[in-house]
Amino acid sequence: MNLQIRQFLEEREAAILSPRATLSAKSKGREQDEPACSIRTAFQRDRDRILHSKSFRRLKHKTQVFLSPEGDHYRTRLTHTLEVSQIARTISRALRLNEDLTEAICLGHDLGHTPFGHAGEAILNEMVPGGFRHFEQSLRVVEKLENDGKGLNLTWEVRDGILKHSKGGGSVFTKHDRGRPATLEAQVVRVSDIIAYVNHDLDDAVRSGLIGAENIPKDTTVNLGNSHSVRINTLVQDVIYSSLANDLETISMTPGILQAMLDLRGFLYKAVYTMSIPRSELEKAKKMLSDIYHYILEHPETFIGKSKRGGDSVERAATDFVAGMTDRFAINLYRQLFLPQAWNHV
Repeated sequence: MNLQIRQFLEEREAAILSPRATLSAKSKGREQDEPACSIRTAFQRDRDRILHSKSFRRLKHKTQVFLSPEGDHYRTRLTHTLEVSQIARTISRALRLNEDLTEAICLGHDLGHTPFGHAGEAILNEMVPGGFRHFEQSLRVVEKLENDGKGLNLTWEVRDGILKHSKGGGSVFTKHDRGRPATLEAQVVRVSDIIAYVNHDLDDAVRSGLIGAENIPKDTTVNLGNSHSVRINTLVQDVIYSSLANDLETISMTPGILQAMLDLRGFLYKAVYTMSIPRSELEKAKKMLSDIYHYILEHPETFIGKSKRGGDSVERAATDFVAGMTDRFAINLYRQLFLPQAWNHV
């Protein structure tokens, strides 16, 4: 029996998903045409390609908030990605959206993050021509850098979601077409990202002793809950019920709960993000990345001779190299390049 499993899965999507969901059979496709898989849908293939990529594996050694934490239970960029995925899948399943598309965007959304977390991103943004934004780098990773420069050839919907997941300090639910994700699944990822990080970063900050539980704003406790799990549950349920209430015209939250989440984000920016890396350590990280970046510019043949994409400037290739480093690789490379080695005389 020559059953095309993929076709069965596509038919099942059409039968059970919301009319507003993104169907894999109706994807806008890939930049390079390729034969369809007989088993997996287009979005399942995208998820798998990201999951098996080198950039995804490197996330386990990239800082989330706390620089090279000694404790085993602090989040890394990888665990953040998995928590975003869990939250987004829960929301997508409840709304009968395409879980595979949601998961693929989640797994790829932070592939372009630098070593040393947001501090590293800020350092590169100051240093490289044209600035640096991790969401643009994440798209560059899947389009041009992975798979030995061939890219992963992902679908348009996944690439759109990766590019438009980031909010910075801006609006979660933007009304501007240019910044608004094209699919509801990508909109779910955008809000799930902030739900994940405001909660796990708060949890890590309390665990580290940077703040005490008593420092958490009372409005946060009153409106969202007094524990990590309760706060996430409150936010996830609000997204689900608010989005259903507007008939899935868009992904949304009720004004009060949205404001409580934004207030918590504002608190974290003031009390945690600017304090999580001591100024002395931040200056060390800045010097480390700057010295490595400029050393690569002076010795491009040593580091980027084979990896430089056709048409890319040396500065662009050096930026790709530095952004792709893990924390420990950056520290070890700096030690190798700039610190004297012990002399072993036999």
